[in-house]
Amino acid sequence: MNRTLIAAMLLPLLAWAPRAGGAGGLPPQPAHPNEPLSVLTYNVHGLPWPIVEPRGAELAEIGQRLAQLRMAGRQPSVVVLQEAFTAEAARIGAEGGYRFAATGPSAGERDAAAVRLDPSFAAGARADKGETEGKWEGSGLRVFSDFPILSVRRMAFPPEACAGFDCLANKGALLVTIEVPGKGAVQVAATHLNSHAASGVPDARSIVAYRAQVALLDGFLRRAADPARPLIVAGDFNVGVAPGRWQALAGRASGWESIGDGRGGEALRACVAAGRVDRSGDAAFIIRRARDFEFFAPGKAEGLAPDHASVVFGRGPDGRALSDHLGFSVTYRMG
Repeated sequence: MNRTLIAAMLLPLLAWAPRAGGAGGLPPQPAHPNEPLSVLTYNVHGLPWPIVEPRGAELAEIGQRLAQLRMAGRQPSVVVLQEAFTAEAARIGAEGGYRFAATGPSAGERDAAAVRLDPSFAAGARADKGETEGKWEGSGLRVFSDFPILSVRRMAFPPEACAGFDCLANKGALLVTIEVPGKGAVQVAATHLNSHAASGVPDARSIVAYRAQVALLDGFLRRAADPARPLIVAGDFNVGVAPGRWQALAGRASGWESIGDGRGGEALRACVAAGRVDRSGDAAFIIRRARDFEFFAPGKAEGLAPDHASVVFGRGPDGRALSDHLGFSVTYRMG
């Protein structure tokens, strides 16, 4: 069936998709004077119905768990979400008591960045795979913080730099500078790159978009990030086992370390290697799955190093989780 016809049928349903009631949760909470920097990255699978079954209950529970962690003094100080498209997903920060928030590119946002793609790539766009229907959703990126957000920069990937159903979302990157009281400023970037099998197109097509997006992300960070300040790049990088993806990402990610003082790496893997992680089984699963990462780089004027990691949103005793991803948090030492 032509994707235009699918759109005509689904858009009214999306407009009438069920929404939860008013926001609850904790009132915005001030940061504790000694609160460390900890960054949670989590793809919450907040896609709208009817693309997925209604997920209001699971998304509300994510916010409630963050509120419970706050009551115990163990909440992540910064939360980086992907696929936070719905109203329920947007309320996770308020439910968890976070004072500051930033969102990634909206559906209509465009960036001046250009990308060179072979003309045959554009010529091969398929309506039945969502590649010619425009942007139905924004980026789905959100950052919530206990600490003040000093600045926000956004970048949307060019409309042609995508493959398959991923083209229906205006993917890109979000870069915030956060002031950690008593320790200085840190930069946190959020991103979500083109999927592999879920895109619905062959590997040979999705890898072209993936490489383009990695290059665009790299260019954005080099333009927008301050090399004097530490940098954390977190999100769903959709590496998996697809051929060529890790090579494309690793080549660029190693360069992000040179934005600062060149002593960075990937935080979860560093913590696992050092034996400083809880729920090691879930952590090993995240590493094997190779989709969720937190790359870090100290700044030239300010140090940054991972201290320990925690799988905040893991699998329950029955093996089930609140999303199709697990969410992990890394606590960092600054200075």
